[in-house]
Amino acid sequence: MEYSFKIQFGDTDPAGIVYYPNYYRWMDNATHELFNTINYPTRSLKEKNIVTPLLEANCVFKSPGYYHHTITIQTDVEYVKSKVFKLRHTFYDNDTLLAEGYEVRAWVSIENEQLKATTIPDDIRTELEKLIKVNV
Repeated sequence: MEYSFKIQFGDTDPAGIVYYPNYYRWMDNATHELFNTINYPTRSLKEKNIVTPLLEANCVFKSPGYYHHTITIQTDVEYVKSKVFKLRHTFYDNDTLLAEGYEVRAWVSIENEQLKATTIPDDIRTELEKLIKVNV
């Protein structure tokens, strides 16, 4: 799944280079876009008392991103387990690799203000598995 946007002035430091925490925010945005793409918007999941909290995140920076450039994030599913899934995010400015990151997230229900990991439903698992990128 691809998600593109233009880097805003507020995303950069005084030198016009992307401030590193924004890559984590953009990974989160790309995750929400992925769920929109598979017709399970996170808003509708929250209405069903389901959230996907972050268990782990990492980002390796390869080249700086600059104000007013367009970034494309390629998001792929690395794996889907019973209650956990991992997404890979690759950031590009045209052909320039800016960063590579990942998120590990849990499938969690909220009942009576209690968080409990729960099994990812089969229909959602199937849609996520369609996005697993097979390394050739």
